[in-house]
Amino acid sequence: MSRRVAILVSGGGSNMVALVKSMTGDHPARPVLVLANSADAGGLVRARELGVEADHVDHRPFKGDRPAFEDALHARLLQAEPDILCLAGFMRVLTEGFVSRWQGRMLNIHPSLLPKYRGLHTHARALEAGETEHGCTVHEVTPELDEGPILGQARVPVLPGDTPDLLAARVLEQEHRLYPAVLRRFAAGDRSRIDLAA
Repeated sequence: MSRRVAILVSGGGSNMVALVKSMTGDHPARPVLVLANSADAGGLVRARELGVEADHVDHRPFKGDRPAFEDALHARLLQAEPDILCLAGFMRVLTEGFVSRWQGRMLNIHPSLLPKYRGLHTHARALEAGETEHGCTVHEVTPELDEGPILGQARVPVLPGDTPDLLAARVLEQEHRLYPAVLRRFAAGDRSRIDLAA
């Protein structure tokens, strides 16, 4: 029986598209909902074009009350009855209360080789530090930001003349390879780590 996957997005949803397109044929999972924190997230349009139910819970009316926003988000997710929750460019930091409800079933992709460069501006920080390689990580979500068990990483070389944007574009290509590969294994019950080279 296929595992049911909900995907949370905030923007255009390119990783969501890669995940949805991968869940065909003998894949052990199926997408059941794409949920955004804004009605104008481009990922909602792309999800509908791919035939996936898409909805939003706008975070703005809940200004200053993150638990109330997360309660609304959780309630909408429960309607779709997902087994797995994938964060794909979801730009809201989730509280321990929300994460604990989904722990062990929630994945995130982060644009660095964790544990390096948790948080934002990872590509600029990697360049400033003089790194010779960079990449992305898929990990289980735990209450500590970008701290959960690592399920996969993909690496790219840092090239002479790289800017944060150039590096980000190469890392994004690897995100679109890595996240679907990890999800396929995770949905089948395999939590062993994957390492990909560019």
